[in-house]
Order: sequence, then C-alpha cells, then structure tokens
Amino acid sequence: MRRYFLSVILGVSCACWATAQNPPSEEKDKPLSDAQFVMKVSGAGMAEVDMGNLGVKQATNPDVKKFAQKMVDDHTKANRELMDLANQKRLKAADEMPAEHQKMRERMSQLKGDEFDREYMAAMVKDHVEAVALFEKQSRNGQDEDLKKWAAQTLPTLREHLRMAQEINRKVGGKDQGQKPDHP
Repeated sequence: MRRYFLSVILGVSCACWATAQNPPSEEKDKPLSDAQFVMKVSGAGMAEVDMGNLGVKQATNPDVKKFAQKMVDDHTKANRELMDLANQKRLKAADEMPAEHQKMRERMSQLKGDEFDREYMAAMVKDHVEAVALFEKQSRNGQDEDLKKWAAQTLPTLREHLRMAQEINRKVGGKDQGQKPDHP
C-alpha cells in the first residue's frame, strides 16, 4: 500500500515537473506583454547584429557574407527604432544577448569555412522563423498601438530576411530547421 502511494506521488510530481518544463501550448501561444516583447526583441536584435558581425568576418561564401552584412545593417536600424520606442514608453530593453544566443555565438566562433556557412545560415533560418511569428503575433495582439505599428512595419523586412536565409541555406547545404514555407 505504501508503495502504491509513493508511486502515485512520484507520478504526480513528474507530471507537474513535465508541465512546468513544457507548458501547455496555450501558454506558448499566448501573446507576450509589450514589456516582454521589447525585452525579447531587444536581446534577439543584439544577437543578430553580433552574429552578423561574426558572419562578415568568418563566412567564406560570398552570399553568406553579404547576408551577414545585411543582418548587421538592418538589425542595427531596427534596434535603434525599438530603443527609441522603448524609451518613449518607459519599457526596459535587454542589457545583453540571451544566454542561448551567447552559447550559439561561442560555438559558432569556433567554426570555419563551409561548416560555419552551413551552421550560420541554418541558425538564421531558425531565428527568422521565430522572429516572423513573434512579430506577427505582436502586430495583431500587442497592447500598445505604437509597438503594434512598429512590429507590423518591421515584418516585411523580417520576411525578406527569412526568404533570403532559406534560399542561401539551401545553396550552402545547411540543416533544415523545421522551416515553415517561404512567406509571401
């Protein structure tokens, strides 16, 4: 009997832990607050510029180098616009890149040549699939009208980045990152 209760308690504990580690899809699909959006996007924007600079330096494929420079240019501009909005709205922006981007940057800095090109482009596809989804959600569901407008205005550039990343990723033989189909 005691064994039965221990099994039940252990089962419930595991289920609670699993739910905490993998929240139900409604939680993942729930829109971010404006403050969360600014924090997430500002950190990711820093990462795009940093990784772009690394790509400019380490890529060997000319298309990858050109794409990396575009990431530096476009995301630097978007980061400035977001910082201006965040300051106006008194929303806190990230002070540094998110930990997962820091780890990726560290790993990528060790790669050279074709291997770097493949890994960088696969990462860019993955990041831009996530960015497009995040900006689409914000442009529809954000609370602040100015942030919604900025997200909507930034979406075409992100969709173009995704399209370019998918195309170059195919050319360099990068991994399929569970890509969504190309956006219009």
